[in-house]
Amino acid sequence: SLPLTHELVSEYNYLENPKQSGYRSTHLVYRYKSRSPSPYDGLQLEIQLRTRLQHSWATAVETMGTFLKHPLKSSEGPEEWLKFFALAGNAFTYLEGTPQIPGFEQYSPNEIYQQVEQEANRLRIRAMLLGYSSAVKEIAPSTRTSAFYLVQLNVDDQEKTVSITPFAKDQLEKANTEYAEAEKSASKTGNQVVLVSAGSIESLKRAYPNYFLDTHEFLSNLGLVEQAAAKLRENG
Repeated sequence: SLPLTHELVSEYNYLENPKQSGYRSTHLVYRYKSRSPSPYDGLQLEIQLRTRLQHSWATAVETMGTFLKHPLKSSEGPEEWLKFFALAGNAFTYLEGTPQIPGFEQYSPNEIYQQVEQEANRLRIRAMLLGYSSAVKEIAPSTRTSAFYLVQLNVDDQEKTVSITPFAKDQLEKANTEYAEAEKSASKTGNQVVLVSAGSIESLKRAYPNYFLDTHEFLSNLGLVEQAAAKLRENG
């Protein structure tokens, strides 16, 4: 196989050194370099690598931030919600056997599991997140497979909507134009828009569940934490 030509510029390991917010991932920043002359040469691109467990946490943070109208993923917003997701992120480190979130080192797994369970019940996390996912209305194309998709999440209407506009492989220029227009509109309304490459609607939903307000996997992982808390109580 041909060797890679892109240059690794920097790496951020948020698994060994997780953020205080609870965020865990690995970020790789490359400088693009083509084997033949290209206008993209020199541009930097970032690749984020995370497990499904880590992705479910990030999805829930973005979804809740959308409805609270606060950028929780940037550690801005109501303290009780920031605290809950930091607790949940720390509980997830136990499930994966990775370093704890800074500030929680003095707590035992039992204490963290119980705090997560208590806060989840107090904030009605499960009911709220399930309510969000069931309230959104999907406006999808008739075809299930395209090269590119423009996804727009509208959270300002009484009826929350996700619209999906498909584009064929030879329509990338058109897709970029519509994406730029949609981004201008979104900057004024607070809605969210993304242009992505995906093989099918199903793979699109798996990769970008936050645009569909889908937090079922996070709630499933939260259930594992609650089970662990119950088991520790039974064992005294």
